[in-house]
Amino acid sequence: MNSKTSPFLHLGARRSAQGGAAAVEFAFVAMIFIMLLIGSMEFGRWLFTLNAASEATRLGARLAVVCSQNEPKIKDGMRTILGSVSNAQISIQYAPSGCDASSCKTVTVGLTGAMFTPVVPFMGTGVALPAFTTSLSREYMNSTNNPVCL
Repeated sequence: MNSKTSPFLHLGARRSAQGGAAAVEFAFVAMIFIMLLIGSMEFGRWLFTLNAASEATRLGARLAVVCSQNEPKIKDGMRTILGSVSNAQISIQYAPSGCDASSCKTVTVGLTGAMFTPVVPFMGTGVALPAFTTSLSREYMNSTNNPVCL
């Protein structure tokens, strides 16, 4: 029997030659899909870190208006929310400058120099986060017998 009499004679040979091509195509598509998946997960972590930094300054401002000036619990609470954020400098400023608990009008809590460190090593060593600040008006500013500050 020759190839002129049976067109299906070489069909099996053609299919076995195509088997490797499908594996290579799958490898290319899977590689792109996995890169997109990891990238979207890192983007989600970055957004989570931005939100944590924003919430840390809000918590710091809320604590600073009801606790005594320079209460250690303010910065401790902020560091708890920040978690793995590195190099963050926390600043607490009372206005007007040099005021005491009875004369302060506002408090501003800031967070600068924070870095987001990706989990995937080939995505870089870190990304600097923008500065965050929150200002609130004075309320009580006394840690004595205040359950929030103890």
